[in-house]
Amino acid sequence: MARASLREQIVDAAYEQFHQHGYNGCGVKLITDSAGVPKGSFYNHFESKEALALVVMERYGDTRRVPDLTNRDAAAPLARLRAHFEFLARDIEKFDYRRGCVFGNFANEAADHSPVIREGLVAAFDSWSAAVVSAIRDAQADGSITSTQDPEILGRFLVNAWEGAIVGERAAKDGSSFAAFFTVAFDVLLR
Repeated sequence: MARASLREQIVDAAYEQFHQHGYNGCGVKLITDSAGVPKGSFYNHFESKEALALVVMERYGDTRRVPDLTNRDAAAPLARLRAHFEFLARDIEKFDYRRGCVFGNFANEAADHSPVIREGLVAAFDSWSAAVVSAIRDAQADGSITSTQDPEILGRFLVNAWEGAIVGERAAKDGSSFAAFFTVAFDVLLR
């Protein structure tokens, strides 16, 4: 029982440290020190920092409200889509634009060097894009999006554009990149 508790302490600490400092900015020692556990405890629960990163990506994905995009009982599809990105924007603004998206951060730092992390990222981005695509299809079906563009292309583009907007905000820290995203996405593309 105690091991599960230590495991959760390590995951909680890694979630915060990876989000604040990135994958390359965190060593096992920083994570275990932040968790308040001995460094050896890490290896009782995780084979490697990469293995822990996969758990953190899964946990992060669970906090992004992706299932809301496909919940047809919640709101109209275009409203679901906008609410999703507004939630993501508020989450980044809450930390004064110092944190990005864990997926984007890991993609920039580790995807070229770690096949395991790259595969996890591909799955995460595919799952997120599929939910965005689902909302776009629903919005096309109900006529709130009249664009005949391929929903797969629009969905992937929106996810990628969002990741780019985050990068812009981390530099500018003024909301301008998010404003540009919302204008182009919802006033131009998704009409």
